[in-house]
Amino acid sequence: MPNPTAAMLVIGDEILSGRTRDANMHHLAGRLTEAGIDLREVRIVSDDAPAIIAAVQALAAGFDHVFTSGGIGPTHDDITADCIAAAFGDTIDVRDDARALLQAHYDRSGQELNAARLRMARIPATATLIDNPVSTAPGFSIGNVHVMAGVPLVFQAMVASVLPTLTGGAPLLSRTLEVMRGEGDIAGPLGVFAADHPDLSVGSYPFQRNGIYGANLVIRGADAAQVEAAFTRLQDLFAA
Repeated sequence: MPNPTAAMLVIGDEILSGRTRDANMHHLAGRLTEAGIDLREVRIVSDDAPAIIAAVQALAAGFDHVFTSGGIGPTHDDITADCIAAAFGDTIDVRDDARALLQAHYDRSGQELNAARLRMARIPATATLIDNPVSTAPGFSIGNVHVMAGVPLVFQAMVASVLPTLTGGAPLLSRTLEVMRGEGDIAGPLGVFAADHPDLSVGSYPFQRNGIYGANLVIRGADAAQVEAAFTRLQDLFAA
């Protein structure tokens, strides 16, 4: 059976403007690889409700799982929760379970659960809360969409909360061979090698070091013996 598939939707004007560098995609890709869930697509959209709704609906229809990051905080431009509810035709309001979590958190810290903070308890009616051990304000899952914060530390904690609840497949294994030759020199034999191993992913990632061109040749697959056998052949093929 093929592994489950996933997509990620990164939400926020700050990402598209270059003000903030996204670190969440890198983290999610690594964790999904370990879980045997294949990340197939990543989209970035602005804080625009129609764009978010359209992207959520398209990705939810095309992949087994969708992970979103960003836009579930207390400020006026945090519109993700409302957009997810609209995408699923669900109602949204302050939920008692989410409010109780926030109330306890702010009581412990001696702060007021004001109207702005209470926005983080607005959850679609049919959603399931995602635990947030870092700052308490929950994410949520609805359908096959998992909605998480954009702050990397919180996002990572939410991923750790969600992944054990999902059914994965075979973790993807990889081996890398560094070859100090330009891609133009290795493309021919590498293409033949890839054709001879249709069950494996074979990639070439070029670099330049001290004025010399090279490439990292990466083999990926779920079968350890198959990956190792192919890697040995790759070493022989490009032996110095």
